[in-house]
Amino acid sequence: MAANRLLTSFAATVSIAAMMSGAPALAADEPFSCPIKGGELIVGLEGGTPTLDQMVATSSATRNVAMNIFETLVIRDENMSPAPDLAKSIDVSDDGLTYTFNLRTGVKFHNGKPLTSADVVASFDRYKEIGINRSTLDIVASWSAPDQETFVITLEKAQPTFLENLSSYTVPIVIIPSEEAAKPANEIDPIGTGPFKFVEFVPDSHVKLEAYEDYKPNDALPGLSGFAGHKEACVDTVTFRMLTEAGARMAALETGEIHIAENVPTVSQQRLADTEGVEIVRLKEFALNMGYPNWSAPPTDNLKVRQAMLAALDMEEIMEAATDGAFELNASLQFPGTAYYSEAGGQYYNQADPEKAAELLKEAGYNNEPIVLLTNQQFPNMYNSALVMAAQLQAAGMNAELRVLDWPTALATSEKETEGWNFFYTYWATVTAQGGPNSLRNLADPANVFKPKDNKGPEDFNAAFQDVQSGATIEERSAAFAKAQEIVFEDVMAIPFGIMQSAQGIRTDVENYEPFYNIRVSNVWLKR
Repeated sequence: MAANRLLTSFAATVSIAAMMSGAPALAADEPFSCPIKGGELIVGLEGGTPTLDQMVATSSATRNVAMNIFETLVIRDENMSPAPDLAKSIDVSDDGLTYTFNLRTGVKFHNGKPLTSADVVASFDRYKEIGINRSTLDIVASWSAPDQETFVITLEKAQPTFLENLSSYTVPIVIIPSEEAAKPANEIDPIGTGPFKFVEFVPDSHVKLEAYEDYKPNDALPGLSGFAGHKEACVDTVTFRMLTEAGARMAALETGEIHIAENVPTVSQQRLADTEGVEIVRLKEFALNMGYPNWSAPPTDNLKVRQAMLAALDMEEIMEAATDGAFELNASLQFPGTAYYSEAGGQYYNQADPEKAAELLKEAGYNNEPIVLLTNQQFPNMYNSALVMAAQLQAAGMNAELRVLDWPTALATSEKETEGWNFFYTYWATVTAQGGPNSLRNLADPANVFKPKDNKGPEDFNAAFQDVQSGATIEERSAAFAKAQEIVFEDVMAIPFGIMQSAQGIRTDVENYEPFYNIRVSNVWLKR
């Protein structure tokens, strides 16, 4: 069968390393090389890391650590375009049904075992069984390994967004040794092929990684782009400390106890910017502040109650409390200016109408049943959003109450339980940044984060989601996305409150660090 070689578009790409402050100038085709090696890099995380099993974790606190351990066949570059990772090239058949992944040679797992296509098959088998976003593979008819360096996927029908879906790293299909792939969820040893290997994990305290001496870089790009390209471990070790209290995290940064601090509160930014030895780096459009109801628990199993909740919300007030003013209102599941951006359903956003909410409650037959808002204090945006939303719901006649757990327990409760909560708070960073299909996948069967009864979501939404994935043109896919988004608002499957910015603090002895949607420690070195 004739095939077309997929050429990942890196037109006009220059070495990412050369663009960053303090980085040596490199020729466009010269691979990155660490100017200085050694030392211990310490990162302060705002959330507790619940697990390092990437296939079953939606938490950014997992990605912050695990994306530096594991790799995938195909990943996203700085512009969120698919790029080869463990694949050195990808051949796509003319009919769009067959994808042949030619693996990079010389790659070894952290236990010294050479990577082969058998490990890829086993990893895909595991993801198909337990992966959070396993619906990505529903379109797949089969996969096979014709030889040790080749992995072939055959689709049931052509899907223009297949590589876009496959390269999503919200819950990525990481490649692990075949013997680990046979293990149940959360029972694997975290053995990957990335530039850093696992050393220890102390829950609620820290995760420690060390440089993997036998790491084989991908030279598709001379430097780091997103999580693609040439990666190297320039430091000996990286320790991710779980400093969930913002004051403690900022104090550790000021004193030099840590080198990088995640999520610097707005109220702390000016002080830290004026602190010798500290720099503030920013992402203007980092994430959507989000929440979603539990459709299986009364009273949020009632559409009119959910619509009443949405009608009552003043998003500006919620976002002001969540971010100390560093926000944009946004009636969409996408960032403005992106290919799938739409304001369909925007009439339901930021209504701030308690009278309308009261009328909807009356139609619903609401009888003062508790509405339990499940949140945590480790992420201030979530906790403060819950506080303000509770007050707004109460003002509209709802018996809203907070249930405050630690972040890993709150997340696990929302994922595994259908009782004891009615609304859960989170944020979507990579989910939003990676495009339209990824924004909808958590709401589609079988992920269904909003917990519909029998795990079956609205048929019209699922149909629109399939159209987003299968549309022949971006115009067709964008129209389907708009239709799906309107259903999300109308049925209250999820509620986007607004766009959050991200500010991170770094010590000035940290070189070549750039903020991204998750922490990247490759190609970062320490001054001496």
